[in-house]
Amino acid sequence: MIDTIKTNLKTTLENVLSAQFNKPITVIVEEPKRLNQGDISIPVFAIAKAINLPLSQTVQIVSDAIMTSKLADMVANISSMGGFINLSLNKSIVAKGVFDTFAANEKNYGSMQIGTGKTVCIDYSSPNIAKPFSIGHLRSTIIGAAIGNLYEKCGFTVVRINHLGDFGTQFGKIIFAYQHFGDEEMVRKDPINELVKLYVEFHELVKTNPKMDDEARRIFKELELGNPEYVALWNWFREVSLADYMKVYELLDVKFDSYDGEAFYNDKMQPVIDELAAKGLLKADQGAMIVDLGDQLPPALIQKSDGSTLYITRDLAALFYRKQTYHFYRCLYVVGNEQKLHFEQLKALVKKMGYNYFDEFEHVNFGLVLQDGKKMSTRKGKVVKLIDVLTEAIELSKQHIEEKNPELENKDDIAQKIGVSAIIFNDLKNYRANDFEFNLEDMVKFEGQTGPYLQYTSVRITSILALDQFRYDGEIDFNLLSQDVFFDIIKTAGDYGKTIEKACQEAAPSILAKYLLNLAAQFNSLYGKERFAVTDLQERKTKEHLIYLIRAILDDGMKILGMQTIAKM
Repeated sequence: MIDTIKTNLKTTLENVLSAQFNKPITVIVEEPKRLNQGDISIPVFAIAKAINLPLSQTVQIVSDAIMTSKLADMVANISSMGGFINLSLNKSIVAKGVFDTFAANEKNYGSMQIGTGKTVCIDYSSPNIAKPFSIGHLRSTIIGAAIGNLYEKCGFTVVRINHLGDFGTQFGKIIFAYQHFGDEEMVRKDPINELVKLYVEFHELVKTNPKMDDEARRIFKELELGNPEYVALWNWFREVSLADYMKVYELLDVKFDSYDGEAFYNDKMQPVIDELAAKGLLKADQGAMIVDLGDQLPPALIQKSDGSTLYITRDLAALFYRKQTYHFYRCLYVVGNEQKLHFEQLKALVKKMGYNYFDEFEHVNFGLVLQDGKKMSTRKGKVVKLIDVLTEAIELSKQHIEEKNPELENKDDIAQKIGVSAIIFNDLKNYRANDFEFNLEDMVKFEGQTGPYLQYTSVRITSILALDQFRYDGEIDFNLLSQDVFFDIIKTAGDYGKTIEKACQEAAPSILAKYLLNLAAQFNSLYGKERFAVTDLQERKTKEHLIYLIRAILDDGMKILGMQTIAKM
């Protein structure tokens, strides 16, 4: 709300002053350096220089412009200090503005329309077929899902893409292994573990029989060329793998519009290679084909000496397909920090090819999941499966419920919502580019900076409102809400839309996560200071309207992050 006032004030002053002095005048509207200086501050140094008048005279001119504008009613006090005009806003009017905005669009409070008519493609999760869905894919999956929700909240059309790792020489190895020592019944019974077992067995045997590698390469080459037998096996491996991954996606409540992986672009790469050649960009290098990207980047390897393609060739084909199919405004790749060079090369390639949308796609990078300071990728020599971690979080959450509220109904369902949400929030509260420490016991606690803390705050508000069978009817005493004890949290509530927009623009769900933690902390502080079960009906209803608003924001924000909301815990 205050952000909207600042924007309106800036526009009003620029229009008035530009017309008065017959030249463009830029006005800066910001927050004061100190809390006791009010709500809004306007530095007038640059304005004085632009209109060529003394500072004191400029202060008076700007102050008069404010107090004769339509925004004057918003101002409770105006003062100047050292070239700054400081405004204290009419708190009851600000509070009314927040509630009016909420009441006008309760179910979509905080929504933006900045993305109307624009499409954003988001490439995320992307596990490798025939391999376990590991903890390593956690970050891409939930960061990508949350960013998609943020863009939708801002009015964009979002295309969610799971670019499956479903092609490559490893499939030649798996097919060889299955044909020589695989068991169809075992694969059908436990597909992922059995396929991994075959892959590992192949690598053990190839040590003493290197010709197996040549045979695996031959199989993959024939797979690329469409050998029906190999294509049928590949389709089966893909199908059973995806069925296994869907169990994780269902738990996380993550959905996609497209599961087109690397294989989908198999017939779309040759036109890209031909275009590179036609534009004189391809160069032969020891039998391989490369594109020179200048002194700042290593050359892009487009095609190996045996004719097979690489990730960057597929990503070029995928990017062109997405642009032609979805006409995207932005295309985001939610991929780890270690792929920075790859996406720099991809951007440079697109630019060299003469396409002006090389700046319309972005590598949304993220750090590692650590345990005891080390990359959390293996446990006793085995891959850490995400489904196992989620199951463990659910069990720990159920233990907490048994300790705190053993009579609670639907404990299993609630434990699942708490446990999965705890893992999601613990990741998203950290800035995505940073590594973070994974401690399951800490993240499922009901106190501290955790997902369960946010869920518990919402549940606490629900229980308060239920006692009085509260209904939102807009009967609010705004003079009461102008008191400092309430006004700080109202200002925070009024910043929800601005927070959503910022988190979207920076592709940083952590901005929203930290906002929600702050809002929850403000409510719990208020709850410790104020009585809600008061006899005065207007006071009680006003306080209930306030916490109803807070709960609405908490619940909506948690849903955007991919968390589950609950009524009891």
